[in-house]
Amino acid sequence: MGGRKYEILLTEGAEKDLESIYGYIAEFDCKANADHVLDRLLEVVESLSTFPERGACPKELMVLGIREYRQVSFKPYRVIYRVTAQKVYVYAIADSRRDMPSLLVRRLLGA
Repeated sequence: MGGRKYEILLTEGAEKDLESIYGYIAEFDCKANADHVLDRLLEVVESLSTFPERGACPKELMVLGIREYRQVSFKPYRVIYRVTAQKVYVYAIADSRRDMPSLLVRRLLGA
């Protein structure tokens, strides 16, 4: 089943999210675990290049009537993105234990 390839684009916010996640794990756990989590998150992000529509709409956005964003996850981390034409824009990579409604409103809606 050969699907179309989508270009993956990380926003500055998503790149900072990855740096923060890595830094936190490296500091409070160990570098090997930080490397592992970063590798898995990057695999999840890259997997969106072949089938980005598989992600579900974040429930925090659905209650606001916003359905153009999707999410996939690894462990407690959620990757929030939007598909436009042949591009996947990754807006946030965050620990789902955070205040996700506030994060999503700030990051995606600019509030």
